[in-house]
Amino acid sequence: MSSVFKKAAHPAPVNFSAIEAAWKRGGFSFGIFRDPPGQEWNNFTHRSDEYVLVAEGQLRIDVGNETAICEPGDLVCIPRQMPHSLKTLSANGSVWLYGYGFWEDGPE
Repeated sequence: MSSVFKKAAHPAPVNFSAIEAAWKRGGFSFGIFRDPPGQEWNNFTHRSDEYVLVAEGQLRIDVGNETAICEPGDLVCIPRQMPHSLKTLSANGSVWLYGYGFWEDGPE
């Protein structure tokens, strides 16, 4: 698996407050998406680097030419300007955390 996908990077259940504090210490924003089953976010790019951390459910995440099925605790480190897409696969929807900022020496 590439350095983009970090399986089981955080224990489940995900501690939202701890993640928010860590990301903010690193200069990243913090937000929460709660998506219904089948929700898709397709072919996005950003001017900043992005973290995506799955908190609930299962998502298919494409980053460039790589794809992974991600579950709670999985962290995705998306470099700036890299095309990426997410799709919620879980019948009960998904919850995922995201943050934007800039890595000086690469992702955490």
